Amino acid sequence: MLVTLIHNPTAGDQDEDGKSLKKLLRKAGHEVRYRSAKEDGWKKALKKPADLVVVAGGDGTVGRVARRMAGLSIPMAVLPLGTANNIARSLGQHERPLEELVAAWEGAPRAKLDVGTAKGPWGTRNFIEALGFGVFAGHLAAFEDVDESKAKSADEKVDQALLRMKRAAESAEAVHVSATLDGKDLSGNYLLMEAMNLHYVGPNMRLALEGMPGDGEFEVVLVTEEERTRFVQYLEAWRENRERLAVLPSHRGKHLKIEWTGFPLHIDDKLYPKKNPEPNEIAGVVEAKINGTSVDFLLPQ
Repeated sequence: MLVTLIHNPTAGDQDEDGKSLKKLLRKAGHEVRYRSAKEDGWKKALKKPADLVVVAGGDGTVGRVARRMAGLSIPMAVLPLGTANNIARSLGQHERPLEELVAAWEGAPRAKLDVGTAKGPWGTRNFIEALGFGVFAGHLAAFEDVDESKAKSADEKVDQALLRMKRAAESAEAVHVSATLDGKDLSGNYLLMEAMNLHYVGPNMRLALEGMPGDGEFEVVLVTEEERTRFVQYLEAWRENRERLAVLPSHRGKHLKIEWTGFPLHIDDKLYPKKNPEPNEIAGVVEAKINGTSVDFLLPQ
């Protein structure tokens, strides 16, 4: 196959470099067009003909590529090299040898992954993982300028992020919000609200219980004051069982509408309000929709 390989050379704590990845794919019989996600040109590379687009990196890189591949017929595949790898985990492609994944691309079935659309005062943005506010968005805001890339393994980074989340969940104040899901009123005071497109969000928090990638709906997970203790216990127990489920109230739907008053809100790894926003970008109505747009991923068995 003709493969466009988009690689984040700084992802995770693995030693894979561009040269070794190209060698791996060519050894499997593929023709490779390589682009680093840290250099100009990777976006243009996605517009060129290819049989497969492969992303070697973490959720940030996979998400950036997937948002640009939305609605196109060219399938994607993931070589998970990141810290959390939530997208690969939700697709069952994590913690497998790269050689095994590459060898199984030929003839692998496809799975559709929904691409959500978020519209707000800043404009419109596609997203892959989740949109939400509360403890996790507050965590992103608190550590937006912290460089955690040095001297820590991927597992250590995830573990420390979960510890900070636990501490925040113990003391965070609930955010009052007016919201509807497919017209149903969800207004209330929340420590966390996440419209999830995958099973996982943030540092491997497995919050979604029922949804499957590509099923055409969000799973909107809610944490009120009543669920604070349960949520904190989940974050503590995660260290012993990474696949542990956080059994929290949730609703399924296609259209979430939030009256946003400027509290920290995330769309995938993008935080709002952004730094130095325009006055009209600080608050307003935020809508998240699933409208049938998707990306095809290969699922090596």
